[in-house]
Amino acid sequence: MAKEVKKDIVVGLDLGTTKVCTIIGEQDSEGQVHIIGVGTCPSSGLKKGSVVNIEQTISAIKKSVQDAERMAGVQITSAFAGIAGGHIKGLNSRGVIAVSRKDKEITEEDRERVLEAARAIAIPMDREIIHVVPQEYIVDDQDGIKNPVGMSGVRLEAEVHVVTGSVTSVQNIVRSVERADVRVADIILQPLASAEAILSTDEKELGVVLIDIGGGTTDIAVFINGSLWHTGIITLGGALVTSDVAVGLRTPNTEAEIIKTQFGCAYTAMVKEEEEITVPGVGGRADRRMPRRVLSEIIEARMEEIFELVTAELKKNGFEDRIPAGAVITGGASLMEGTAELAEKILQLPVRIGSPKKIGGLTDVVSNPSYSTAVGLVLMGMQTQDPQPSKKPTSFAAGGDMFNNVLDRMKKWFGDSI
Repeated sequence: MAKEVKKDIVVGLDLGTTKVCTIIGEQDSEGQVHIIGVGTCPSSGLKKGSVVNIEQTISAIKKSVQDAERMAGVQITSAFAGIAGGHIKGLNSRGVIAVSRKDKEITEEDRERVLEAARAIAIPMDREIIHVVPQEYIVDDQDGIKNPVGMSGVRLEAEVHVVTGSVTSVQNIVRSVERADVRVADIILQPLASAEAILSTDEKELGVVLIDIGGGTTDIAVFINGSLWHTGIITLGGALVTSDVAVGLRTPNTEAEIIKTQFGCAYTAMVKEEEEITVPGVGGRADRRMPRRVLSEIIEARMEEIFELVTAELKKNGFEDRIPAGAVITGGASLMEGTAELAEKILQLPVRIGSPKKIGGLTDVVSNPSYSTAVGLVLMGMQTQDPQPSKKPTSFAAGGDMFNNVLDRMKKWFGDSI
């Protein structure tokens, strides 16, 4: 039976270092998002968020898309793709304009002009603006305003967070997806998507840091007063932990991943002295028994390095005392026992492990930190436009101006708060 092409679905495509994940969601009449299809495929075509083997990436995308289509019984025509990697840079900017109307009432046009002024920053030719996220507006020195439209004033300012990425990295992701016969509806920063899936409104208002530990990178996003104030990428992730285990225990990478997943612990103090594990040998050598604490010590050293780098990032940018809601950790590597306990010790903050919320449908499948980004892509895609849009796709060519598209989707994502 031919697959149905449905108009009310949204697809999130998470292109990770270790796996590609496709999630299909649909929205009911009450606005609830239901997950109806999930597909995952191991991948080695990306490294630290960037495509290094386009054919392997295309193959993994096709397989994950086919699995999701089969589960949902629908045909995918477009998807919202996530992007991360060491090439991603974030910075805060400010725009200032004079209010145009004679009666000094601020209009939607004024808001658009001040956002355009805020994004008018000097960036190299090989970089492209991916997101312009409004933080707050200031009307005649009155700050903390979420929506200035309708207010009176002579001077309007906007504080924004601008996210840029390498043009070639973005192009390679778009090319990989489209060569897998899926149109890219938009590119979305992965930690922004993960935040949409797992963070509560209260956490964002109070001040929180999201730490998304993926296979190749650890993504950081700081939210204060409900807005995004900082993004950062650390080029260490779960894949490096697996590599450390393989070297330390002298076992193949595939076996190291299994051992890490089944017996790994990020906090050695939680492991009992008498616990032992079996380590498969290499090249026909016999299996060995060894204390589980040896495995835990290897994992803890690398995870401790990751959390220390997160702490350094927060301190360098002045956020260590501005996140009373603490840290929320997500991503596949957060599933290891002891991750939250080690993070609390290093970060000196309250910590919880975050899984996707705000969804229905296949919740037993996707209520897992490793699906946070893909679910978030579906949720953000659902807010931004018709799920299977017929309009011309965003241009990601070098020098192409994405601002109008960025502004439109920001309005829909953040509603009256921008």
